[in-house]
Amino acid sequence: MFRKLPFGLLLLSAGGVVTVIGIAAYLLDYAALNMIGFFYGIPLFLGGIALKITELKPVPFMTQTTPEVLALRETQATKTQTQILNDVTRFRYGQKAHFDSALSYLGLSPIEKQRPELMAVREESTYGAYTLVLLFDSSYLPFEVWTQRQEKMTNFFGPGVKVKLAQPEEDEVEVSIIATPDSPVATPDPAVATLEQ
Repeated sequence: MFRKLPFGLLLLSAGGVVTVIGIAAYLLDYAALNMIGFFYGIPLFLGGIALKITELKPVPFMTQTTPEVLALRETQATKTQTQILNDVTRFRYGQKAHFDSALSYLGLSPIEKQRPELMAVREESTYGAYTLVLLFDSSYLPFEVWTQRQEKMTNFFGPGVKVKLAQPEEDEVEVSIIATPDSPVATPDPAVATLEQ
């Protein structure tokens, strides 16, 4: 629950309230309250502004996850699928985009302007296997480039998954990360252990 709270807005609000109290205390000649208001309120307020400027909002779900798919998530989702879902559905700070470093590693972000943008996610079942689907706006990167990186994506998001690609619209790409619970477990590449940094 707390991961979905906008901490930038909370700090901004708290800092604003404490600063206003400090100003009121100054005008009413309450020295102790005045000092607390200025020493805590202004830094909180400025911290809130800094967080708000670097805030990366959670991506929305395309469709509501059904109870059947939730049950599949509990039994089949890999650590990587769970981490991705948790990372992209919460507020993040200090990043320009979701999957910034992952897209660079995969060769899908040659320059910042061409970096695909994660627009939405959904969870579904693919022939009884838990599937996490990521929908990207890929206006500057052709679908052929994505297909060339499909095997690398499978290795990156693995072990225990396979990746399928689709193009629902001309400038969109869907990356389906499908759990393969019956596949042998391999050792993940330590170089790609952290997805969102």
